Amino acid sequence: MRKCWRQILRYYEQVLGRKSAFSGKKKIENVGMAIGLILFFAYFFYRSFWSIPFLIPIGIVFLLKREKNFREKQRALLRNQFKDAILGIAANLKAGYAVENAFRETLLEMRSLYGPESPIYKELYMIVQGISNHVNIETLLKQFAVRSGLDEIQEFADVFSIAKKTGGNLTEIIYETADMIGDKIEVNKQIQVMISAKQIEQNIMNVIPFAIALYIGTISKGYFDVLYHSVTGILIMTVCLLIYLCAYQMGQRLTQINI
Repeated sequence: MRKCWRQILRYYEQVLGRKSAFSGKKKIENVGMAIGLILFFAYFFYRSFWSIPFLIPIGIVFLLKREKNFREKQRALLRNQFKDAILGIAANLKAGYAVENAFRETLLEMRSLYGPESPIYKELYMIVQGISNHVNIETLLKQFAVRSGLDEIQEFADVFSIAKKTGGNLTEIIYETADMIGDKIEVNKQIQVMISAKQIEQNIMNVIPFAIALYIGTISKGYFDVLYHSVTGILIMTVCLLIYLCAYQMGQRLTQINI
């Protein structure tokens, strides 16, 4: 059984085309949810296990979306924590610490504030380890920016590098960067508040078609039998499935606004 799950998890990462952001336990949970979704669609739209192989792409897309949503949440979390980290670095520089020691002190502060499993602690730990190995801070920040994929961190790394080379006021630059990130976070929060009601409505609408069909099928046995086990019925249900998936995707795009 354990071998079987290892093989499934190996296929899981092959499907993603890269290492998963989830832990082993979460990967198993995601695979289980994808299998459940495929089985539900196979029963609801076709009443046949023969349809399962044709529905596997839906399970794959589901896994990809779960990974994408998780990575976006992690990036948003890192953006929030990064603001606190650079404020900590600026405060330590203002207190008279050298740049390298300011990063070390901020690492300890982030551990106390967010814990050792937080994204910002892990990133700062890599930077501090690089400093201990005599790697240039500008290089470490640029690597951090590439890993994070955040424009704010990329801009900070570029400005930090220029300021350090030209002897600019690092403390002032860091505070200005923190203000910029803070404004962006605030605007994003306001947008999320405005569309949260629409997201709830969309989640309800995603379930309603199935609820109605299951209700009718329960009180009127055999009402939908004509749609199953015939070529015409299979074609009609396939069209219904495609319409549902398109509507779901459109709803997702309309309720996802990022800045």
